[in-house]
Amino acid sequence: MINRLILALNCIMCLIPCIQAQEICDTKMSGMTLVAPPSPFSQNPMMPLLDINAQWVAVVPYAFTPNNEAKVYFGNNHQWWGETPEGVEETLSLAKDKGMNVMLKPQVWMHGSWVGDMSFDKERDWMTWEKDYKDYILTFARIAEKYNVELFCIGTEYKKAAVKRESYWRGLIEEVKNIYSGKLTYSANWDEYEDMPFWDALDYIGISAYFPLSESDDPTKKELKKAWGPIKKKIAKLSSHHNRPVVFTEYGYLSVDGCAGKTWILEKKRNQLKTNQKLQSTALEALFETFVNEEFWSGCFYWKWYPFGYGRESRRLNDYTPQGKMAEKTIRQWYSKF
Repeated sequence: MINRLILALNCIMCLIPCIQAQEICDTKMSGMTLVAPPSPFSQNPMMPLLDINAQWVAVVPYAFTPNNEAKVYFGNNHQWWGETPEGVEETLSLAKDKGMNVMLKPQVWMHGSWVGDMSFDKERDWMTWEKDYKDYILTFARIAEKYNVELFCIGTEYKKAAVKRESYWRGLIEEVKNIYSGKLTYSANWDEYEDMPFWDALDYIGISAYFPLSESDDPTKKELKKAWGPIKKKIAKLSSHHNRPVVFTEYGYLSVDGCAGKTWILEKKRNQLKTNQKLQSTALEALFETFVNEEFWSGCFYWKWYPFGYGRESRRLNDYTPQGKMAEKTIRQWYSKF
């Protein structure tokens, strides 16, 4: 009898990790990316996120790679307070205090270029950059473990580097796993997610979902949902092939005419474009209606939300943020269903 009880107990213990993993997959991630402030918070910034039913927050400690330089700069001399290890720890503590789930997403910014185009001709330059990047990622992987962060993103939009240096990324993933016990993802740009060679080593397929859907200034929701159709099929096929759920590690729309088009081009001239809150809201409706009932889709992290007292109102007007716009109500309504 005792042996049977021990056997049953062992079986239950073996199932616990699977059950925990399934719970994460079954619950859609209702996420918001919090903009890191230059100085400490005066009050907990998580309350407004909870007010719009966001149960997940993405914390992004930026680092910097100067154009054509094989370096990654981060730390107190190179980042705003909210991006430093100290600031990140405080942000994670505030999130956990309010019962929020977290994706910690260290991300590199390149001055005058895009990380997706980063490449080096000399092997020594690759090795120099990769050492710096590993130090950066492992620093925040340790912090993620310390604060029981639910999801850690090992990189964002390295379109060329991720393919050219597959063995490096696989080695980095293993080193992160030796430090961090939570779930892992990578944020692939919308035009590279099918080419990433290491989805099998991660828990989630992550996509920066800025898919250009329409060049029209003011497309209808019906038009946008139709444009999503073939994209959804490709994403579903990839998810099935790798047996991995998909999370939109970034998604969002500027509140301007044409915001469902090539947003990376619109960004550069957003202040000259006509404000269009309705289209921003409509584009969100189309996305949610397309994906929310799909089992392979595990949720999303909106880009972005400014914490208290940071970000001038004029800067926010045509920006991605939904704050004070029709999009805020749309997100609140949909996130209540996640």
